[in-house]
Amino acid sequence: MPCVRLWAGQHGGLLPKIVVIAHRGASGERPEHTLESYGLAIEEGADYIEPDLVMTRDGVLIARHENEIGGTTDVAQHPEFATRRRTQIIDGETMTGWFTEDFTLSEIKRLRARERLAELRPQNSRFDGCFAVPTFDEIMQLIMSANRRSGAGRQVGVYPETKHPAHFAAIGLPLELALLDTLRRYDYATAGSPVFLQSFDPINLRQLRDMTELPLVQLLEQDLGNLGEIAKYADAIGIAKALAAPAAVRAAHAANLQVHVWTFRAENEFLPDDLKIGTAPGGHGNLDAEIERFLERGIDGFFIDFPTVGVRVRNAYISAAQPLHQPLIETSLPANRSQGR
Repeated sequence: MPCVRLWAGQHGGLLPKIVVIAHRGASGERPEHTLESYGLAIEEGADYIEPDLVMTRDGVLIARHENEIGGTTDVAQHPEFATRRRTQIIDGETMTGWFTEDFTLSEIKRLRARERLAELRPQNSRFDGCFAVPTFDEIMQLIMSANRRSGAGRQVGVYPETKHPAHFAAIGLPLELALLDTLRRYDYATAGSPVFLQSFDPINLRQLRDMTELPLVQLLEQDLGNLGEIAKYADAIGIAKALAAPAAVRAAHAANLQVHVWTFRAENEFLPDDLKIGTAPGGHGNLDAEIERFLERGIDGFFIDFPTVGVRVRNAYISAAQPLHQPLIETSLPANRSQGR
């Protein structure tokens, strides 16, 4: 079983391992990117909640998986916004729908979230029309409230992703300053704060590297690329499960990069064949076993739609590895929950 370490990122303070990242909140149980989803994830013990950030026409950061909101809100049911539907090219891909940059915040607040994976998660669809689209500021207020309730023993982390940063910069709505200014207002912008900033765009991450000491995460889906080059500006890689072979994890660690893996989901649709239970795509298989397989490879964290499962499996894994803890920079003993969860 691999060592569980606390080790320092080259651009910030100590980075805890192994972290459970609530992917768009507890998105397996509530519509994604809503305060209700994030709040449930916090209750379930996630170390970090993960908002994808896009921007409104009046320059406010909000949480949506994409700036196209036809699939995650009820905007199509608002006749007053019918003419806003259009087609544009974003990062080389043609997209048709309603885009956040065409709406003011007050208009966005007239919309309500809906379940994106309704066929697989019909239980979440009962919340369609109930929850508003949150601003990043509201998400940070939620975190502050949770921190106050829990006292000094727990500080909830935030793991925002900048979505399509080049697109937003090109239309005069850059994301970076608004992101960092919001974190500063809540005293989450200094080295050692429970924050990771993630992006698929290496140019965006290099820009952020010049603006902040917070840990940066290079998201990767197709291949690992040049890990040595990535390590010049990032502290971690966030990689698809298909990339997280044991050798890849070792190579990233050799480059002084943490490895966070995405995305763990309970439905058979997303599980390997040997872990499916039954034949229904939306039925739940053996998610515990899948997580354990990746923990055995030495990953440092993982994104999950069901945080309560992730926390339980992570805690059991660490307990089995070694019940003791010493707060050393590098140790064969595991981090305990004093780091957060």
